[in-house]
Amino acid sequence: METESPKKPLPEKFKEKGGINQYARYSSLAFQMIAAILIGLWLGMKTDQWLNLKYPVFTAIFILLFIFASLYLLIRSLPKS
Repeated sequence: METESPKKPLPEKFKEKGGINQYARYSSLAFQMIAAILIGLWLGMKTDQWLNLKYPVFTAIFILLFIFASLYLLIRSLPKS
């Protein structure tokens, strides 16, 4: 026989200004940044393989490019205070 555990109250930080929605929004931004960096890594590696380069030049370029693009989008999405 299963017993249901009582629901725990939300922490105070989630009760302020739509806390759960804000938490979900910003945690999803972290996953988007990780995905963008991984796409830049993959794209750079494929380009370096295609051009048969000795050093991973395009890997570094694409990773940095995607990091800057992710940071730009992150800053644009922050609320203006």
